Amino acid sequence: MNRPAWAEASALMSDYFDTEWGFPVRDTPGVYERIVLEGFQSGLSWAVVLRKRPGFRAAFDGFDPEVVARYTAADVERLLADPGIVRNRRKIEAAITNARATTAMTDAGVDLGDLVWSFRPDDPTAGADATESPESLALSKALKKHGFVFVGPVTMFALMQAIGILEHRQAFS
Repeated sequence: MNRPAWAEASALMSDYFDTEWGFPVRDTPGVYERIVLEGFQSGLSWAVVLRKRPGFRAAFDGFDPEVVARYTAADVERLLADPGIVRNRRKIEAAITNARATTAMTDAGVDLGDLVWSFRPDDPTAGADATESPESLALSKALKKHGFVFVGPVTMFALMQAIGILEHRQAFS
């Protein structure tokens, strides 16, 4: 299989590309997890976040938004002391804020996965070399209206690629 250069950097990255990147994720917990992880990746290498993903899953209760939404200041301090994750207060607080936004959407009858996927472009194969798009900008704005943070258009473009909304895998097949 042909892979992009980033996916050839390590066995972990190759496995991620081969089994996850670009494959559809539509369920709320899965989309919430990817939003959180993309936020933590901001300013870092994806490999750092991927290596720590088991620690993130343990620390954030399997990325169950209902559970994370109930986190308190004590949980923030617990997470800041956890060497198994990226310990950045703003990103930790963003994960909790986004869990609360996710549960508020659910309570209002809005499914996070459906909302995110509603921004799929007419041509999901266009812009493979881009870092953002009109759709990622619109998704960013929509999520911010729902109370999300750390969801800028570049981060949302990466999310859209990672969860299969943008179909860029074929460029490497």
